[in-house]
Amino acid sequence: MDPIRLPVERPGGFRGALAHTAFRNIWFSQLAAQLADKFLLFSLIILAYHISGGSTSVAVTLLAYTVPAVLFAPPAGVIADRLNRKQIMLWCNFSRAAIVALIPIAAIVPGLRDDFLHLILITLVFSAVGQLFGPAEAAVIPTILPRHALITANSMALLTMVLTLVVGGVLAPVVSRIDLYAPYWCAVVLLVLAGTLIFASDIPRLERHTESPVEESRSRFRQVLFDLNEGIDALRASRGLRLAFGQVSIAVLVLFNLYTLAPAYVSKVIGIAAQDTYVILGPATAGAILSAVLLGQFLRELDKSRVLAGSLVANGVTLLALAAVPQAMTQFPDLQVHNRITGATFSFLLGVEFGAILIPAITYLMESTSDAIRGRIFALLYMVINGVSAIPVLVAAALADTIGTAQVLGGLGVVLLVGGLGVIAGGLHVHEPRKEPSRSRPG
Repeated sequence: MDPIRLPVERPGGFRGALAHTAFRNIWFSQLAAQLADKFLLFSLIILAYHISGGSTSVAVTLLAYTVPAVLFAPPAGVIADRLNRKQIMLWCNFSRAAIVALIPIAAIVPGLRDDFLHLILITLVFSAVGQLFGPAEAAVIPTILPRHALITANSMALLTMVLTLVVGGVLAPVVSRIDLYAPYWCAVVLLVLAGTLIFASDIPRLERHTESPVEESRSRFRQVLFDLNEGIDALRASRGLRLAFGQVSIAVLVLFNLYTLAPAYVSKVIGIAAQDTYVILGPATAGAILSAVLLGQFLRELDKSRVLAGSLVANGVTLLALAAVPQAMTQFPDLQVHNRITGATFSFLLGVEFGAILIPAITYLMESTSDAIRGRIFALLYMVINGVSAIPVLVAAALADTIGTAQVLGGLGVVLLVGGLGVIAGGLHVHEPRKEPSRSRPG
């Protein structure tokens, strides 16, 4: 087995990261795969409503899209740390292309075109297979880029996520007007392209360890549980990892709440139509893009611990302002006309702060975990993001209906402000020594 080759140092910024052929192929593959994913997501919403004519089917479809992320992410991390990561990413993309193709193919089968159950099953399988990609990709990136380029790589990942969400959300309905099933064929082509790019990439292979007699005697299920416990133990052993882990979850939670509460906020706090959520979501998206560009291209050398702590505090203050200022302005009729501008400004700042939390925290997770266990750390992260974050979002939505949207946003701001001040008081040292856990297992 060839040992993992250290990446060659090159100039910084986006051009420097893209100069590494393996990363360039992976990033374009990620771009194609995420665009395919967003095509599928928005097209499923349209198709589910078309088939059933109700919102309940849309909710069930989205549930089928997200549940596998909770159930299958942990074993996906174990697979990423034990098998060839290039092969995982390659076959994950090709398999998802074949699964997506089943949707338009099923439409020509008598009895299936207007059936809702097969759509749910295909969505479940697609999402389950897709869980394999994320941990494998996150584990590979630090092996193909020098340490200083990781923050740029994560900035580009955030750009990919935001831009594909916007482009997919716009194009999927447009393409579906041409033909209801055309977006799925677009997704198939994009996923095949993504798999082909991975195939062309020179990705180092994880050096396998030799299994001990104790490992060989364990059942596969017990071995998976043992491997997962290794990842959990690594989190328990490092305060820095736990804080970075929590900060990523917080950043995503704030974003989810912003999207969830946006219709109620613009109608009840700003005083405009609920359909005008673009007043909030547009600037937030622009802020996230700006944050990714600044951190990835120009501010790579900033101390990540200070950026993280400062962003948490700023996030709390901005949420408080988003909740209080437009509501206070309603007491002054002459100023109420500026509510849109005020809400958009604070939303833009939230987007900037979202990137300033997410990018350094994920970079720290990459830098501070060994190659042997990195897949499991990121699998646990994805499980937490998709599972645990859903509960606070539901609670926040229920509370918004009960006590008010501004009060919920303000309360979340207080929590973030206190948390950020606590991190500053406790001290987060991002540059703590990396611990390389051994792949040998106790008997």
